[in-house]
Amino acid sequence: MKLDMHCHTKEGSLDGKIPLRDAACKLREKGYHGMLITDHNSYKAYRYYKKHSKDSAFNDFVVLKGIEYDTIDAGHIIIIMPTGVNLPLLELRGLPVNLLIDIVHHFGGILGPAHPCGEKYLSLMNTRRGKKSRDLMTKFDFVETYNACESPLSNKAAQELAKRFGKPGIGGSDSHREESVGMGYAMIDAQITNETDLIHALLSDVTITAGGEQYMFTTKQKIGKMNHVLVYSFWFYNKFLALFRRHKRNVELLKNHLYEYTSDNMERTYRKGA
Repeated sequence: MKLDMHCHTKEGSLDGKIPLRDAACKLREKGYHGMLITDHNSYKAYRYYKKHSKDSAFNDFVVLKGIEYDTIDAGHIIIIMPTGVNLPLLELRGLPVNLLIDIVHHFGGILGPAHPCGEKYLSLMNTRRGKKSRDLMTKFDFVETYNACESPLSNKAAQELAKRFGKPGIGGSDSHREESVGMGYAMIDAQITNETDLIHALLSDVTITAGGEQYMFTTKQKIGKMNHVLVYSFWFYNKFLALFRRHKRNVELLKNHLYEYTSDNMERTYRKGA
């Protein structure tokens, strides 16, 4: 099956410009069998899909629920939870990556770094946590080895990272606009009908290949050196929202009786509950 495993939508991402329905139609036209929605800290587009799943645009096309999560310390992480598992906590950005990994695995989900060798602060290997804790890679389940919005150098480094740690590589367009939809793909030698199928495939020995063509008209490429200002602005924005939503995350953790923890300068201690 050919899947675009990094898709943003107008319904779910503030910077998404293409409606989910239009993205699905374009992918079908390009010969794709499905897509993984990976909006930023949001499942809104998937909830839209569930309400409109009988729309002809989704006939013979698999729409899968994923998320691109903004950690407080390790950039963007793609998360796939089993079919039917709903964690509101994942729509509240700002968890530290080690805690995020434990929570996702506790509920049977999998996760891996998006564009791991890309932009500073946004990409695992260009964050302080990623540089300091190289063994962190052993805790992930996959790596995004092809991202259509990344440079060939960035994608090559991601491929080498996956190979070094023995992780399967996925690919996607990272599309925010119509013109970039379907420019990255993952080809998976398995029948995927839902998120649980996808998780089993990525954790098994099935053949997975990732590739595509580079999207040359990203915001980063258009604004050149001014992109550094944008990156730092995003870093401050992410830190602010992470702190702002800290209380809500704590409530969700307590509600699920998963972890007992204390907070002091954003460092937490925790243990698994019964």
